[in-house]
Amino acid sequence: MRPFEFHRAASMDEALALLARPDARALAGGTTLVDLMKLGVEAPGLLVDIGTLPLDGIALEAATLRIGALASNSAVARDPIVQGQCPALSEALLSGASGQIRNAASMGGNLMQRTRCAYFRSHDWPCNKRVPGSGCPAHEGANAHHAVLGTSDHCIAVSPSDVAVALLALDATVAIASPQGVRHVPIAAFYRLPGDTPAIETVVQPGELIIHLDVPATALAARSAYLKLRGRASYEFASASVAGAVRLEGGVVAEVAIALGGLGTVPWRDRRAERLLLGQALGEASIDRFCDALLAPARPTADNRYKLDLARGAVHHMLTRSLPC
Repeated sequence: MRPFEFHRAASMDEALALLARPDARALAGGTTLVDLMKLGVEAPGLLVDIGTLPLDGIALEAATLRIGALASNSAVARDPIVQGQCPALSEALLSGASGQIRNAASMGGNLMQRTRCAYFRSHDWPCNKRVPGSGCPAHEGANAHHAVLGTSDHCIAVSPSDVAVALLALDATVAIASPQGVRHVPIAAFYRLPGDTPAIETVVQPGELIIHLDVPATALAARSAYLKLRGRASYEFASASVAGAVRLEGGVVAEVAIALGGLGTVPWRDRRAERLLLGQALGEASIDRFCDALLAPARPTADNRYKLDLARGAVHHMLTRSLPC
């Protein structure tokens, strides 16, 4: 680990001023950043400890669930309002990492965590995320756990967050503060596809800080769920996951929201594909048509093609659970 400066911010204004330095990073739970610093992948010149800022609230305000960026994953997962209004969010949190890590990890930090791609996390190989322009050996190397959606010639690293998948299905908004004020970014626009600049992963700029998340507390959100498929029962990243819900009216689909994890370079949702289900009876044929459209952009390798079958099975399970017994 390289030498760095450390400063504990006493106020939001101070934190934002310090974070304007291009080599500054915000430190909350540290469950991802400190790991990457130990590996030499991240080498900030300044760590800004934001842990004492009042950003850990969880409240239901005017049919919107507001979650502070410093609320711990454990606190959000256990919160009765979250469990009642947005169960997919609680289930996604409980499916990720160990209890100890959930106790330390923050909601804002979870959204900012970086990929688990082994090529990215080791200096033994080049990586366009770590050193732009150096190459992406995952294309020809071991890539069974890599992305099949949203990939480019420069990167096929999969997005690791369970929480972001649930937030995408729930139409959440990310509030980002800067010295100029607060901007609100839909979670669907928060992550950037790798394209030819995979090192730029989110829309957060130097001098900005996530301060809270807003999740609409809708009737559809209250019916939501999260399903994670993985190689072992605990402390494992998703091979494929699905978050979402469906509401039937008169035997046909009136509302639906489905987001995928474990398959994309970003959390993945396709509203055009969802529209294929509206007004349709749920059944094997209609769900297959939806899956065909949802997975049409996939560019799998020989080793990760299995993820497409996992995703289909997960989507079928998620949607048919809403059918009357």
